Amino acid sequence: MLTPNHRVAILLHEGLNGIHGKTGLAYLRYGQSPIVAVIDGENAGKSLTKLTSLPHNAPIVKNVLESLQYHPEVLLIGIAPSGGVLPPPWWEEVRQAIEQGLSVVNGLHTPLAPQFPHLKSGQWIWDIRQEPPDLSIGKARAKNLSCERILTVGTDMGIGKMSTCLELHRAALGLGWQSKFLATGQGGLMIAGEGIPLDAIRVDFAAGAVEKMVLAEAEKYDILFIEGQGSLLHPGSTATLPLMRGSQPTGLVLVHRVGQVHIRDLPDILIPPLVEVIKLYETVGKVATVGEGVKVKAIALNTYHLNDTEAEEAVMKVQGETGLPCTDVVRWGGAELLNSLIKANPLLE
Repeated sequence: MLTPNHRVAILLHEGLNGIHGKTGLAYLRYGQSPIVAVIDGENAGKSLTKLTSLPHNAPIVKNVLESLQYHPEVLLIGIAPSGGVLPPPWWEEVRQAIEQGLSVVNGLHTPLAPQFPHLKSGQWIWDIRQEPPDLSIGKARAKNLSCERILTVGTDMGIGKMSTCLELHRAALGLGWQSKFLATGQGGLMIAGEGIPLDAIRVDFAAGAVEKMVLAEAEKYDILFIEGQGSLLHPGSTATLPLMRGSQPTGLVLVHRVGQVHIRDLPDILIPPLVEVIKLYETVGKVATVGEGVKVKAIALNTYHLNDTEAEEAVMKVQGETGLPCTDVVRWGGAELLNSLIKANPLLE
């Protein structure tokens, strides 16, 4: 499927300015393949670097046909519209890409491969949200593993749990550790090239799917960073419990967007003070994990909307309120939080 050698065009209509482009923006930041074009009708001709603050000079073009001049081999669908269904004009662009011989990375809930059975030689469609085969229920077997297992949890959806894992994983590799990022969502799978699409797995087998993934990697690595999904605070989320039960984490990193006081788009559902959120996750951890439970060991703040001075003040405030190590790992890197995890586990020093 997708490799670091493929030339990629990212379909990002209304994703650079709106809230539905998280997948494509994550690939812009962390993807391994060269990105030769970004497709966004609203921003065609503008600077990608100025719009995203990411060091990319790929051109922004109006549509798929315009992207062909840059010779992409793969169209990566980087948007997730409400309901997971592409509007007809965008769907038509996907069809055009396939007709032109491009392979497709599809993170939407609707599979594309059955709709395009006659592909050209070497062409493929990767429908990411497909339940893996041979699943079983979870049995808490990860509790017996010797490797460190860090799970990111959050105060809401879409706040940086995947980015936190990737930055910590990058820092661990920099120290020479045997480290692995375990993807559980569409964006993470696109970046890592493997993992499990947790939201496509039947709930009875979700913990078992996480457990199977963790067990398959544990003996090869010192530390596993498990991509969190959802939030215990969100009324539409069911992902946290199977992640806890399947991975039996040795530590949690809580991710929070500075200044956010309620669940996005649900103003009546307030986010409690972080000390209460920490207590919530640790209380749930006592029943979701086997043994003495699991602790929140650090706070990862999302300060994207702040300048450096404001971000530093926010970090100091949260450290004072919670007594836990805290930083923005995307802004300043994961080394600081990683150091706190090392101290929490002398075997990793």
